[in-house]
Amino acid sequence: MKMLPLVGLVVVVIALVVGGCVYQGYNQAITLDESVKQKWAQVENQLQRRYDLIPNLVETVKGVAGQEQKVFLGIAEARKAYFQSQETGTVAERATAATGVERALSRLLFLQEQYPELKSNESFLKLQDELAGTENRLSVERQRYNDSVQTLNTFARRFPSSVYARFAGVTPAEYFQPPKAAEEPPKVDFSAPAKT
Repeated sequence: MKMLPLVGLVVVVIALVVGGCVYQGYNQAITLDESVKQKWAQVENQLQRRYDLIPNLVETVKGVAGQEQKVFLGIAEARKAYFQSQETGTVAERATAATGVERALSRLLFLQEQYPELKSNESFLKLQDELAGTENRLSVERQRYNDSVQTLNTFARRFPSSVYARFAGVTPAEYFQPPKAAEEPPKVDFSAPAKT
C-alpha cells in the first residue's frame, strides 16, 4: 500500500517529462517549418526586386541598342514564365523559371559587351550595378533558405524528432536547386565584330 503513492508519483513525473518532450518537439517542428517558409518568402522578395528592375534595364538598353529585339523579348518571356510559375509551380519549377531569367539577363550583359556605347550610358551602368547587387542579395537569400531547409529536413528525419514532425504535420522541404542547364558555363564569343 505504501508503494502505491510512490508508483503514482513516478508515473506522473514520467508523464510530465514525456509530455514536455512532445510539447517541445512539436513546437520546434512548427518553428523550423515556419523558418523555411519565411526564408522562401525572402527569396521571392529578392526575385520580385529583380523583376521590378528588369523593365527599367530593358527600356534603358532599348534606347541604345534597339536592333537587338530578340534579347529583350527573351527577357520579357522569361519574366512572364517566372510569374506564371509563382501561381501554380513548385519550388523546383520556380527555380527553373528564375534560371531562365538569369540566362536572358546574361545575354543582355553580353549585348552590352558587343555595343561599347552602352558602357558609357550612365543609366545602364546604374541599373546594371543595382541588378548585380540584387543578384548578390538573391544568392545570399537562396543560401539562407537552403540552410533552413537542411535544418528542417534533418529534424524531420532524425528520431525521435521525426515523430514530432509527423505529429505537427511538418514534411521535408525542397531545396532551391537550379536546373542542370545552369551547371554549364555560359558561352561568350567575342569573335564577331559589333554591328554599327
